[in-house]
Amino acid sequence: MSGNGSLEALRRSGRIVIVGASLAGLRAAETLRDEGFTGSLTLIGDEPHEPYDRPPLSKQVLLGKATADRTALPRRRELDAEWRLGVAATGLDMTARRVRLGDGDEVPYDRLLITTGVRARPWPHPLEAELDGVFVLRTRQDAIALNRRLTAAPHRVLVIGAGFTGSEIASACRELGLEVTVAERGPAPLVGALGGVVGQVAAELHRAHGVDLRCGVMVTGLEGDSAGRLRRAHLSDGTALDVDVAVVSLGATRNTEWLAGSGLGAGPRGIACDAGCRAFDVRGIVTDDVFVAGDVARSPHPLFNYQFLSLEHWGNAVSQAETAAHNMINASADRRPHLWIPAFWSSQFGVNIKSVGVPSLGEEILIAQGSLAEGRFTGVYGYQGRVIAAVTFDQTKWLEHYQRLIETAAPFPPPWTTVDRRAEGLRPVPADFPDPSLPTHGPTVTLSGYSPTDRRITFTPARA
Repeated sequence: MSGNGSLEALRRSGRIVIVGASLAGLRAAETLRDEGFTGSLTLIGDEPHEPYDRPPLSKQVLLGKATADRTALPRRRELDAEWRLGVAATGLDMTARRVRLGDGDEVPYDRLLITTGVRARPWPHPLEAELDGVFVLRTRQDAIALNRRLTAAPHRVLVIGAGFTGSEIASACRELGLEVTVAERGPAPLVGALGGVVGQVAAELHRAHGVDLRCGVMVTGLEGDSAGRLRRAHLSDGTALDVDVAVVSLGATRNTEWLAGSGLGAGPRGIACDAGCRAFDVRGIVTDDVFVAGDVARSPHPLFNYQFLSLEHWGNAVSQAETAAHNMINASADRRPHLWIPAFWSSQFGVNIKSVGVPSLGEEILIAQGSLAEGRFTGVYGYQGRVIAAVTFDQTKWLEHYQRLIETAAPFPPPWTTVDRRAEGLRPVPADFPDPSLPTHGPTVTLSGYSPTDRRITFTPARA
């Protein structure tokens, strides 16, 4: 059902399968129906729940202000869809156009949309990860389990990693009155996302709210007691910490393993696609019946040097899903590109943090409004002489202005005087992002064994 003259048949009686019963999957399904698709619609998800909202899990749910079952995403319309929940997709036959499921069933399709998203990266040592008291936070069940443990008043919580999720968890712990230590291998929280200048402000936020923040260190081991309960964490600076809860917040892994051998261009960095959300095969040729959207997608963006961006943003998931769904059932001339300007928000320690653009591409930052010392400011990022991103701490009102500058490739630094510009905002400074090509701690990794199949690795972190 792919040649000329078949599009109307697809729209009327075709079979569309969405793998990933997520925010992106739900919004794509709604868009398909909104645009007149009347064929069969199947949504497949490995979790037993219908799509739910994830941002509240690290905020309201951890704090006990909302229950996890109140995070279900609202429906924009009736879908008339078949839901295959609680069963994972395990394979894809692109030639036969069939999705294989974990229960042995196969689901045929005429158009396929993949929105499988990401999962929390687990603690790398499997036996330590199984200790009672070691958690990750990604799913509704994760949030329920962690909330239950936090409300039991643990002696001390260890958060491993100070990205956005780790920082929000630390914030929730302090709001619950819990002692919390954050171990971050970088020089400051959020440094990978917002750079070292803003990271220092984030570090002050942690410390001002009573977090035991330890930067430049890694957790090298978790130790349990004879009953399998977490009792101690060992750090790369040689110290140890008595803890009874550890939350591993080391980023995410894209859910692409089920596509191995399918011929689709999928890997650890996601599924590459064109600006119209059509997936590439392993030869770099776009497919016309497989589309991708959401956290698992990597797509080029003209405003960012056509770099293939993977964005774990709520708004991007919605926008890209709507674009993919539109393009799935429209002719080439009517298709549209996904040109959403990345945007992100976080709430931690009582501060609203929002950004537009891609700060991590920034070479320099200018504090255009407010003051770092006051913790209330707007930072504007520059890349190759133009505005590339902006971040605000409790100054959301300026974001729309800077989004327009990003969209129009305005020069950086902005040549005009802005309202509330202080002395520190008279000239830009290096944004101070870590060099991704350099190891954070100068680790020494020793491979040993008589055969590559032994795969034995000894990790020896450098001491400060």
